[in-house]
This record gives sequence, C-alpha cells and structure tokens, in this order.
Amino acid sequence: MIKILLVEDDDTIAFGIRSALKRTGFEVMSCMSMTEGRKMFSEDISLVLLDLNLPDGSGYEFCRWVKERRDTPIIFLTVLDDVADITKGLDMGADDYITKPFSIPVLESRIRAVIRRISKTEEDILSCSTIQMDKKRIKVSVCKEAISLTSLEYRLLLILMENKGCILPRSLILKKLWDDESNFVNDNTLTVAMKRLREKLKDAPCIKTVRGIGYRMEDI
Repeated sequence: MIKILLVEDDDTIAFGIRSALKRTGFEVMSCMSMTEGRKMFSEDISLVLLDLNLPDGSGYEFCRWVKERRDTPIIFLTVLDDVADITKGLDMGADDYITKPFSIPVLESRIRAVIRRISKTEEDILSCSTIQMDKKRIKVSVCKEAISLTSLEYRLLLILMENKGCILPRSLILKKLWDDESNFVNDNTLTVAMKRLREKLKDAPCIKTVRGIGYRMEDI
C-alpha cells in the first residue's frame, strides 16, 4: 500500500484530502507542522504532500530536510501560484506543484503519475502515447516507426519520459543534461533541441509547455 505523509496546517483541507485518499486505497498520515512532520517521516513513506505555509517554518525548508535524507517524492500544495515560487520548489527536487484550490481527482491523478514515474524509471522500455523508447537498445519509435535522434535530443527525451507526468523546469533539465555528459548546454541550445525533438516526434502533443516554467510529458 502507498503510504503518504500529508503536512497541511488547515485542518479542514487536511481532513478532506485524507478522507478522499483513504477511500481510493492510500494510507495517509497527516500533521499540521514541520516539527510534527519530521517526527512522522520515515523510510516507509512513499510520498509527501506538503503545504508551503506552515506555522513553524516554510515547506521549502521541510522539502530540503527530506531530500537530504531520502529521495522521497514530494508534491507541494499551496495557494502561492507565482512562477518564481513554483520554480523554486521544483528546483529543490519536488516532483510536482499543485495550487489551491484544486479538485481531489486532479490530486489523485498527479499522485499516481508520480508513483508511476518512480516505479518505471528502471524499466528498459518507456512509452508515452505513440512514442516508445528502448533504453537498452537506445532506440526511439513513433507509431512503431523508428526515428533518428542526436545524442542531445535522445537525452532530452529520456529525461522527459523518465519524469512523465511531472513538471520539469528548464533549469532542472539543463542541470540534468550537464550532469549526463559534462558538456555545456545553455538555454538557447535547449530551446533549439526541444524544437527539433518535437519535429522528429511528429509534433506529438504529449510534450506540453508549462508557460514560464518548463515542460511536462503526459499521455494523451
């Protein structure tokens, strides 16, 4: 069973989320502060739902504390919808960022997307809509037709597909591309690579541009 830690200081919101997620089969532990969250956090927590505004500190601080211990997936839940706030959270390692108010079905969908990404990261075959990637053979196909990608385009697509369902800031993509090859990839190069990748993927609609932030890959 997926065990979720909910850190939310609004008791009404926490009750609604907790009740809804339990009905769909998740195990949910909840608390109202960063201090309580640190006490409740453990290795068997599969995912953290985290409010940014907590009575004893910032959700950013708690996110950093968690990531220093384990790479547990984190989804921010907050009323702060400024691009700078969203980008900061995602750059810190959060897997998604949902602004309030939101619907429970959307939250459940985002949770499942994160869980799927974590469970499929090590698989040899990745897929999204009509796109299929064979990591072992380093091959990509669209509608079962093989396509040729440059090294940069392939690595960019791999990052998107391994993080399917999650928003990826441009800064995080650039960092991952740099880490893979130790070659300098600037913002303009990323823009050009993304344009060419989309063209080679026959303008597949599953690569979404998140205005002012980055990209999200999702099944259509």
